[in-house]
Amino acid sequence: MTAPVASTAAGCAAPDQAAPLPANLDLEKETVISGVVRAAEGEVVPGAYVRLLDSTGEFTAEVVTSAAGQFRFFAAPGTWTLRALSRHGNGDTTVTVGRGITEVSVAVAS
Repeated sequence: MTAPVASTAAGCAAPDQAAPLPANLDLEKETVISGVVRAAEGEVVPGAYVRLLDSTGEFTAEVVTSAAGQFRFFAAPGTWTLRALSRHGNGDTTVTVGRGITEVSVAVAS
């Protein structure tokens, strides 16, 4: 499966975090962690770095949030930590996921 890719003219070849999921995505076979990074005031945080850490705390992947603070990871079922790093501060959220889509909000504070 190929995810939509942001323009390399912008200097980034990461998947577009705001793009809709592919129509042919089989959620009985895939695990998707999708969410938004928010500051303490509740505002969305664009341009935050969100890291996906496995159950032992090891780095697995990283994406940059969209203009609407959105991020998305395709992962395996299990327990994951999402670590957001931004100009508003940092924050961690731990989530246990199975097949399908799990929506997560990560709060950051200085």
